[in-house]
Amino acid sequence: MGSFFTRLTDRLIIDRPWLALISIAVVTGMLAWFIPYFQLDASADSLLLEEDADLRYYSGVAARYGSENYLVITYTARDDLFAEDTLTDLTELRDELATLDSVEEVISILDVPLIDSPRTTLGELQKYVRTLEDPTTNRDLARTELRNSPIYSNLLMSLDGNTTAVVVRFVSNEEYTALQLERDLLREKMLTTPLTQKEEQAKKRISMRIKEIRIGLMARQEEAITRIRAILLQHQGQAEINIGGLPLIVNDMISYIRSDIVVFGSGIFAFLIVLLSIIFGRPRWVFISLLCCSSAALMVIGFLGLMRWPVTVVSSNFVALLLIFSLSLTVHLIQRYRELHLENPQADQRWLVRNTLLDKVQPCVFTSLTTIVGFASLLVSGIRPVIDFGWMMVVGMVVVLITALVLFPACLMLLKAETPKDRGDSTRAITGFFAKLADKHEVMTGIVCILLAITSLYGMSQLLVENRFIDYFKSDTDIYKGMVTIDHKLGGTAPLDVILDADADFLVSPEADTGIATDDADFDDDFGNEFSDEAVGVDLGATSYWYNTYRLAQLREVHDYLDQLPETGKVLSMATTIETLEILNQDETPGTFFLSVLYNRLPENLKISLFDPYMSGDGNQVRISMRVFESDPDLRRGKLINEIRSHLVGEMGFAPDRVHVTGMLVLYNNVLQSLYRSQILTLGVVFISIMVMFGILFRSFKIALTAVLPSVLSVGLVLGTMGLLGIPLDIMTITIAAISVGIGVDDSIHYIHRYRQEIAQDGDARAAMHRSHASVGRALFYTSIIIIAGFSVLALSNFIPSILFGLLTGLAMFMALAANLTLLPLLLRWWSIR
Repeated sequence: MGSFFTRLTDRLIIDRPWLALISIAVVTGMLAWFIPYFQLDASADSLLLEEDADLRYYSGVAARYGSENYLVITYTARDDLFAEDTLTDLTELRDELATLDSVEEVISILDVPLIDSPRTTLGELQKYVRTLEDPTTNRDLARTELRNSPIYSNLLMSLDGNTTAVVVRFVSNEEYTALQLERDLLREKMLTTPLTQKEEQAKKRISMRIKEIRIGLMARQEEAITRIRAILLQHQGQAEINIGGLPLIVNDMISYIRSDIVVFGSGIFAFLIVLLSIIFGRPRWVFISLLCCSSAALMVIGFLGLMRWPVTVVSSNFVALLLIFSLSLTVHLIQRYRELHLENPQADQRWLVRNTLLDKVQPCVFTSLTTIVGFASLLVSGIRPVIDFGWMMVVGMVVVLITALVLFPACLMLLKAETPKDRGDSTRAITGFFAKLADKHEVMTGIVCILLAITSLYGMSQLLVENRFIDYFKSDTDIYKGMVTIDHKLGGTAPLDVILDADADFLVSPEADTGIATDDADFDDDFGNEFSDEAVGVDLGATSYWYNTYRLAQLREVHDYLDQLPETGKVLSMATTIETLEILNQDETPGTFFLSVLYNRLPENLKISLFDPYMSGDGNQVRISMRVFESDPDLRRGKLINEIRSHLVGEMGFAPDRVHVTGMLVLYNNVLQSLYRSQILTLGVVFISIMVMFGILFRSFKIALTAVLPSVLSVGLVLGTMGLLGIPLDIMTITIAAISVGIGVDDSIHYIHRYRQEIAQDGDARAAMHRSHASVGRALFYTSIIIIAGFSVLALSNFIPSILFGLLTGLAMFMALAANLTLLPLLLRWWSIR
């Protein structure tokens, strides 16, 4: 490899540096042209499992009962909520929101039907539905009804009566919904039967169209949220206003990610300039390092724009990772060049460059390959954004390797060799300290490593697989305040649905269900005169499974069970609808006949509000809608979902195929569980693959095992620290395992490569270790300290995942450095590796 690489670099780079630089510049420029097409996508769809059966079911439920694409605005009056000035301001706020093009509907206490302010009859409801704005409405009675209503209380009105919710529903795109259902059908078919060529083409075409529509919808939604926030700002004087909802979470995540890329990316870049200047002391090394990093980043970003490959919250830190690995390769090349120059002060530039490349090309190539293997583990996750992140890093590492091995020698060939100068006295002292630990205190160092491994195993056993979006934002941000207010005063933030189907036997033969009571004795005589001469219409009570007193009583038991769970806030179902409409039956539970009459005689707008969200049109399926407390630190989504399923099936006797727990909460939990299985449980496979590569590189199983152990320890320490500190594995943090593998393995390859060169000189393992620490150890230290210090800037971000990424990356760098400067040399010496 050495002679071939030497001839290649001589011909293409060293003898023609301008050609190499122009080639890189042309490729960079061509790809940079597509940077404006670089996209960020933090939509809910971008974070879901493609082959998740629950996803298609959720899409069907959303199409039937309504989606979760709405904002909740909390309005806490500074005075009395029902004062004239306050209601006038609330009316103006509602009307201003309703004028926005992207808004389909605005729901507030001003618009909802009132049936007890004063009390009305079914006959009166057929003619007129009263609201708070109606002049005949008694506001005191309305206040009482809104606070005590089974539907409105703790949903549109807080229990203290001074906070209300304004729900803003965005315009839905029918084409988008239809395409999603069509795509999901094809995905479901793929699980059992290979798609035909025509179906594959249709799936690709549909996916592209969905992506196009989603980008447009997100842009319009972002503009709408900006305008909504501007409107809310104008009303802050009359009330304390906060905002929450899934669209806001998506919008703010994109905003914070975009801000972090620009603001903190620039800050990290400036910080790196300062650190590189301090460490190396000469502008050429700063320039070459940053040129390699920036060229690689521009190429990859442009490539993603060219391919219309969006970056999600999972892959949003890929630029920072490219910076890490590019800087690592460049620093190792610089440090080796400086060593050769110190050892050969009279050598010319050509000799120094050629020998630097000849010495470092093998470890650089293998560090890149092993890093690619680490990130390739993400390709089996089954989660599109994680798969995309894996591919981005695979492509990125190829670009990083090429730019480093081309730009570094080409730039130096255009510069004269300066007088060699060693500025590493303090650095040598630090790496010497690690060498002393491995030399003079080897037993203690070994014991410490064992204790750290045990501690990390315990910490890993405490890891939580959880995702709370509220934890992504600082407590002083408006979205955090809004989610907390909704949780505490308006029944919870995260939607969760339970769908109950009719018994399969009933669907085959409806008359076979004899458990349904048809007694109409509860139907009051006062209603008999009102309807005696009119046809009842469709008798839903007789033809449906759920819409009768017997089944509704069963539904009431399910409703009450869900309502008493500590994780749930507001629970809505047909049980709350019937409880609300008892007013029309003199506060008595209505019988089946009255229910049928009621369904046929209610005005359409009341049906839309009270029936359509909770029962299918044929009455054979019911939906129980819950809100879960997102701010509850003890919330465990997987446990809650399993507990609900097991109770309804095991304790309440429902057949498993009749019970469906659905919602974005379920889909995100599926994503997390899949990530955990594919990443944490397959790390062993990754390490085996890396060991195979080490075996090829070093031609020794013993060396391969030795090289991988420090990475195992460093990854374990990072994950163990997360477990001990209570940092959960979620969509944003779970990729830290792959990052830790990449960093740790890189350090091991560089160290072992140099150690074997040193021990070949005199066969003295201890002396070889000290010389390795004084040479490649300094390069490892330089890379680590630059990355740790540079990424500490992310601690100033408002986006918690960016903060955690910066801190965990720094921790991974430190753990890899410490393990490779202590444990690795111990193992090399104990196992007599040469």
